[in-house]
Amino acid sequence: MKKFFLITLMALAVSLQSAVANDGVFYVNGNHLIPLEETDISIKKEILTITLSDDGFASVDVQYEMVNNGAPKTVTMGFEASVPYNDGESFNKNCTHPNIKDFSATMNGQLLPLKNGVIQATNEEGAEKDFIPLDLKVWREPRESDPEYEENGADMIHMLYNPSTKEYMRYSYAYYFTANFKQGVNTIHHTYRYEMSNGVGRSFEVPYWLTPAMRWANHQIDDFTLRIKTDNATKHFLVDCNSFNPNGFKVTSGKGKVRTLEATDYRNRMAEVVLRNGTVEYHAVNFVANEDMAINSADQLYEAPDDDILYYDSGETFYPIYVDSWTPSRFGVKDKKGNFAKRLLRNLPYAHRGYVFKDPDLRKVFESQWWYMPDPNFTPTESTFHAHEWRLINENK
Repeated sequence: MKKFFLITLMALAVSLQSAVANDGVFYVNGNHLIPLEETDISIKKEILTITLSDDGFASVDVQYEMVNNGAPKTVTMGFEASVPYNDGESFNKNCTHPNIKDFSATMNGQLLPLKNGVIQATNEEGAEKDFIPLDLKVWREPRESDPEYEENGADMIHMLYNPSTKEYMRYSYAYYFTANFKQGVNTIHHTYRYEMSNGVGRSFEVPYWLTPAMRWANHQIDDFTLRIKTDNATKHFLVDCNSFNPNGFKVTSGKGKVRTLEATDYRNRMAEVVLRNGTVEYHAVNFVANEDMAINSADQLYEAPDDDILYYDSGETFYPIYVDSWTPSRFGVKDKKGNFAKRLLRNLPYAHRGYVFKDPDLRKVFESQWWYMPDPNFTPTESTFHAHEWRLINENK
């Protein structure tokens, strides 16, 4: 049976409504370039750029230089995106993922025509498999009258059913194209946008599988660069991956800070980053990934008041501040009128963007926070804040 090459997308999670506690909606699931039977092609260089924005979307831009040490060859390469999980989406018969936008791929400067299909889903280990689009004349959505439908319940949204063989199959959406590798250096560039994600205890989560890239001929990325950008946004996040040295992250543009969080009983050693309209970068040569990566919001660090740690979760946007009746006393602030907590809450969106406070009490609290980055040039306008931030401001006047 013909083998194919597989490029798969990120794993993302989006929380359910507040009525559901410990669950999430998974929009896209996948990984990195995976060679199934390739021994001649190696990854010379990769620049992976992940942009976190405030418009509800994140984007990925991946540029590869790959070296074909053998004769010219033609292969099929594909992008796999898992079916949306638990968000009510039914099977999309045109085979395009409902949460992926602006998908493109080029090779050696030529835009490649894309095809769409449905394939058997890759398991969590990313095991090798045939990247063969399913025949949708044979496979269809399960029906209540099908065998074992009632026993499997809601899980059926992830399945297709073959009435002839009476078997079920977990499926993914696929974007695939023909790639003509010339001898020597080849360039591959792909981009896409997808809905930002959040889950229980996190306002956003961006996992990205790095380890499958180790299965190319050189079993490493000779020259690897990761760039995380926040265009017109401020984000506070953790980069969790033992394949990285957290001290290797550097802010290369915009306003930002990076520090290393040492490992504890419940977390890995990781980089903590706060970044406004900027870029943080990690570079390595002969990079070997022994673990996959996750970019997670820093919410988990601020789950309860502890000394000068503050936390507030608006339900839509994370702010690292916890406000309760004890907040003034923790910071030595006299709160005669009992309204200091509200003052903190309505000023959070301003602090998040670096507003320089004239009020000595507000300045004392916010300047004590590591994530706060004052910006004397910041001037708020009517369009500065999102709707939920205006609600936070107006509800606490």
